[in-house]
Amino acid sequence: MKFTPLARLPVFLACAVSFLSLTTSSPGIWPFSSKKKDKIAPMASEREVQESAAAGMLADAQAAHNDGNSGRAQGLYQAIMKQYPFTKSAAEASFQDALIIRHVGKMDDAFDAFQAFIQAYPDSPRFSDAVEKQYEIAEEAKGGKKQRSLLLLPMKMNATDVIGFYEKIIKNAPFGKYAPLAQFSIAEIQQDMKEKDKAIAAYQKVVENYPNTSQAAEAQFRIGSISNIAAQRSEDASNLLAARDALRTYIASNPGGERKQETEQILHAVNTAEANQSLTVAKFYQRIGKTKAAAIYLNEALKFGSPEVSAEARTRLAELAAEDPDGVADARKGPGQDYTALTAQNLKSRPEYVGPLAPELARLSQKPKMRTGDDGFMPIPLQEPTLPLRPGAATPGAGSLLPPVPETEKPALLPVPPVPNAPMIPPAPASGNKLPVPPPPTVKPAS
Repeated sequence: MKFTPLARLPVFLACAVSFLSLTTSSPGIWPFSSKKKDKIAPMASEREVQESAAAGMLADAQAAHNDGNSGRAQGLYQAIMKQYPFTKSAAEASFQDALIIRHVGKMDDAFDAFQAFIQAYPDSPRFSDAVEKQYEIAEEAKGGKKQRSLLLLPMKMNATDVIGFYEKIIKNAPFGKYAPLAQFSIAEIQQDMKEKDKAIAAYQKVVENYPNTSQAAEAQFRIGSISNIAAQRSEDASNLLAARDALRTYIASNPGGERKQETEQILHAVNTAEANQSLTVAKFYQRIGKTKAAAIYLNEALKFGSPEVSAEARTRLAELAAEDPDGVADARKGPGQDYTALTAQNLKSRPEYVGPLAPELARLSQKPKMRTGDDGFMPIPLQEPTLPLRPGAATPGAGSLLPPVPETEKPALLPVPPVPNAPMIPPAPASGNKLPVPPPPTVKPAS
C-alpha cells in the first residue's frame, strides 16, 4: 500500500503535535536546549570531572581558533557550553564564541551573543570586555559602518534597534565607563531624528546621572543649543527660557570649559531675541492703552536687552510713567518686575523729590565695621609694667602696683582730743584682774 504526500500529512502532523506536547511537559529533554537554567548543577565530585573534561575541550578549541579553523573552534565552544555549562571553561567558551560571531556574523547576532554571555556569566572576569564589545557594535551600527562579513555591505540599522543596544549596555553596567557614553549616544540619535523633546530629555539624563563626566558638560551645552534653535524657528518663549537656563548652568558649572565663549555668544543672542520680542509686545499694549501690560514687557526688554533695545525701552517707560503713573506703579507690584525705576523724565520737579543723602548723613547711617586687620590698635598688656622704685625700697608684692612703706617712714599717731562733758574712765590697774572697790559713803547720825 502506497501513501501519497497528502495521505502522509495527517500522520506527520499527529507526530509533530505529540512530540511538541512531550517536550512542553518535559522541557529538560529538549535536545537543542543549551540554557544554563534548564540544567542541574553537578555535585562537587562530578564538578571536578567536568572541569577537567571542559578544560581539555577548551584547549582544543583555542588551538583550532589560533590555526584559523574558526568553524571547528566554534563547534567545540558550543559543545562546552552545552555539556558543561557550570564550569569555568564554559564562560570562556561563551565569550570566544561571541568573538567569532562578531567577526563573521551580523551585528545584531554578535550583540545578542555577548548579551547571552553577560546574563549567563555575570561573575566572569570577561564581563567588562563583553560590555566593551557591545559598545563597539552599537557605535558601528550608529555610524552605519560596513558589515563584518564576506559581502561587506553597508550597514545602517534601524535607529530604534541601535537605541535598544545602548539601553542594554546601560542596564548591564549602569555605573561603568560606557554608561554615560551610551546615554549620550542615545541623545545624539534622537537629536539627528529631529525629536527635540526626547533629545533634551536624553541629554538631561546624562547631566543628572553622570554629573562628573565630560559628557555631562557637553550635554548641558547641547540642551541650550537645541532650545535656541527651536526658539529661532517658533515664537514660543518657553524655548528661550529653557535655552537661557541651560546655557547659564553650563557657564556656572564649567567656568573654564571649551564651549564657554560659544555659550556666551549664544546666550547673548537668546537675550537679544527675547528683549526684541518683549519690546514688540510692549509696543502693542502701549498702542491699545494697556499701561500695566506695556510696562511689564518693557521691564523684560530692559532686563535682557541690548543697548539699543534698552534705550528705547527706557524712553517708552518714562513716557508711560508721565502719562499714567498709577498704571506703571501697578506694574511694579507684580513679581519680578523691579528691573528699573519707573519714573517720569521731570523727576526733580515733583514735590516729593528730596535727592540723595548728603555725604555726612550717609556716613552716619553706616554701621560701624569690625576690626579685621592690623591697624595699629594695641591690646591691653597681659603683664603688669615695671614701675620705678625708690633707692633701698622693697620689691612690691604680687598684685600690688606700689612698694611697701618702711616702718621709719610711717606717720606718727596723733593724740585724740577729749570729748567735752564725757565721764572720766579710770585707768586699768597695773596688776590683778579685780578693780578697786571705792569705800562706802560716810553717813552722819541724826541729831
